[in-house]
Amino acid sequence: MKLQRGHEAVIRHTLVVSIALVAYAVVLLLAGKNPIASFGDVIGFAFGTWYGFSEVIMRMIPLLLTALAVSLPSKLGLINVGGEGQLYMGAWLATWGAISFPGLPSALFIPFLVILGFVGGGLWAAIAGFFRARGWINETITTLLMNYIAPLIVGFFVYGAWRSKEAGSSAFPQSIAFPEAAQLPRFFGTRIHAGLIIALIALLCIWFVLEKTKWGLTIRAIGGNSEAARRLGLNIGLYMVVVMFVAGGIAGIAGMAEVSAIHGRLRAGFSPGYGFFGFLISWMAGGGPVGMITMSFVLATIFSAGALLQVTQGVPFSAINVLMAIVLLVVLAKPRILGRSA
Repeated sequence: MKLQRGHEAVIRHTLVVSIALVAYAVVLLLAGKNPIASFGDVIGFAFGTWYGFSEVIMRMIPLLLTALAVSLPSKLGLINVGGEGQLYMGAWLATWGAISFPGLPSALFIPFLVILGFVGGGLWAAIAGFFRARGWINETITTLLMNYIAPLIVGFFVYGAWRSKEAGSSAFPQSIAFPEAAQLPRFFGTRIHAGLIIALIALLCIWFVLEKTKWGLTIRAIGGNSEAARRLGLNIGLYMVVVMFVAGGIAGIAGMAEVSAIHGRLRAGFSPGYGFFGFLISWMAGGGPVGMITMSFVLATIFSAGALLQVTQGVPFSAINVLMAIVLLVVLAKPRILGRSA
């Protein structure tokens, strides 16, 4: 049974990507571009060079983490659209720690920043969980709107108290640089960093908790029938807050990893929309761990090739957003296209 479901998942993911790519090829043709050459450049970039492959893996890290931040609440019947805001708040609190305690040794600094990133994103998401638990407002609306507040908070500090006075910072406002001890280690001379290990550990932990523990069984039971769970005396509100906190914390770690390993400081608009695409990945994968890894890699490949296509084919980077939108439409239409029940 599990093997059959695995085959069905592979077929489903392949169909989603194939339909989206065919539709995207039509868009490129209408724009006067060569879709075959464009796809060839993308494949060559991702698999033909070590640099290209490493860039794909680097971009895959925040996508996988933000996808996990969507997948976990979905098991409880919650829709977390706030991965982007949670990512920003994790980066914000981690930046506070990096510039407030510059003398910490590396052995303590990195775990400290991971905790701060987790707490920053977790508390931001827990607000939405608390509102939903109290019955005040739906978490979909709350998390979506909070996505637009978090970058403003980051901007307030980047343009204000944390703004670097270094030469060149006036043109591109950014925070003070992180101490070297506060920067996540990179591997193999590339931009692949320790966030990949954290993402894979988080994926395994969530899978284990949901599938092998009583707590995970309770979450799935509440998601399956919340009214029955309430009548059994389960504290559904507490589960909502805790699950949203953990999910937001995972997205917050993605933000911490970006500013620590990639930028070495906090910048306004440092995320190109990882939180939004993480939501798309989770929906495409149906919340399954293998599917999320696969879809994270696919979207990271598309993401990484955006700049390349600007040079080789003259395709504007906004065309990548068109492709992502097409993928989303295919996913939303899956009951008819893929033969699945709604």
